[in-house]
Amino acid sequence: MPGEHPVCCGIDVHKDTRTACLRRVDANGHGSKEGRELATTSTSLFALSDWLVEPHCPGVALASTGGYWKPVYHVLAGPVEVFIGNAHAMRSRPGNKTDKRDAAWIAALLAHGLIRPSFVPPPDICALRNVTRTRVALVQTRSQSKNRVHKLLEDTTLKLGSVVADLFGGTGRRMLAALVAGARDPQV
Repeated sequence: MPGEHPVCCGIDVHKDTRTACLRRVDANGHGSKEGRELATTSTSLFALSDWLVEPHCPGVALASTGGYWKPVYHVLAGPVEVFIGNAHAMRSRPGNKTDKRDAAWIAALLAHGLIRPSFVPPPDICALRNVTRTRVALVQTRSQSKNRVHKLLEDTTLKLGSVVADLFGGTGRRMLAALVAGARDPQV
């Protein structure tokens, strides 16, 4: 059955391997499949790109599983059109599940136009999102560390949080430094 993409590729992406299935259908409706299993290194990604450009493969589809799709997307997005699909929506039919069959299934879905591509923002927005998310994570880590110090002081019956408004402000930090230096007189 002819589809929207007579030549396309489906890639099953995992942590340690990538399995690709190049699907071709000629004008007579005869199809062929060629598969490759690749490592997750940069060299193998560029080899995958060369392998797809050679037969003029215009489209590649892969599932958005974790962050494993990102390196593939960044290398292939220039030479070919990359469709990132929701992994849940692209799940394979029941039966013996292998990486080769999953890649062939993804290629068949793309060939017939059955993959609704996910939105992937432009590179500058992706970089901004990464910086923002990193900042949020660092602020959360800082807050968790401050809460641990408060809990440790409360467990040792040192009520410094009741004496100063901000334990990590100037006065609070000097009190903590004095405690670390060995001061035991509350008046000091």
